Order: sequence, then structure tokens, then C-alpha cells
Amino acid sequence: MLLEGFYGLMSWVRLGLLVFAVFCFVDAVLRREDAYRAADKNTKQFWLIILGLTAAANLLVPGFFLLVIAGLIANIVYMVDVRPALIRIGEGGRGGGFRRGSSSDGPYGPYNGGR
Repeated sequence: MLLEGFYGLMSWVRLGLLVFAVFCFVDAVLRREDAYRAADKNTKQFWLIILGLTAAANLLVPGFFLLVIAGLIANIVYMVDVRPALIRIGEGGRGGGFRRGSSSDGPYGPYNGGR
């Protein structure tokens, strides 16, 4: 009885890892290739291979725990490091994202010293 609950929980964890891996792979496919170079990350092909192998490992060999953990680490690195850099590069001059201004800029614009 207890083992059935554990196996049920593990099947949900495996499904979550698979969904996470597929999301990372699809996100990497949809990003521009030149954004990877501009963000000074590895190439798009590198990330597609790594994330694709991770999704395939989660789908085809979920029992090989070490490979699944290595893939999870690759997915986390992509989501925490690579994806935000690609988003910043992709926003470019559209006015969104991170704005680089003067150190005297306040929340409502530049501070002009009361002039």
C-alpha cells in the first residue's frame, strides 16, 4: 500500500520533469540564434542538443536516475542563466526590460537638482 503511493508520487515527479524539459527545449527552439552569441552563451545548437537529450532521457529512460538528474541541472541552468540573458537581448530597443540610466535617475525620471 505504501509503495503504491510512492510509485504514484514518483510518476507525477517524472511527468513534471518531462514537462519542464520539453518547455525548456521548445523555448530554446523559439529563441533567435544570434541572441545566443550576443548574450555570450553557448550556441543555439549546443543548447538544443543538451535540452533535447534531456527531454529524450526523461521520456525514454526515466529509470536512469543519474541521467535524469544531469538533465535537470541543464534545464535549471538554461532557465536561470541563459533564458533571462536571451530575453534581455531580445527586448533590445523595445522599451521593456532593464533600462540603463544615470545613477541620478529617480523613479520618475532623471533628477535635475531642482532646476
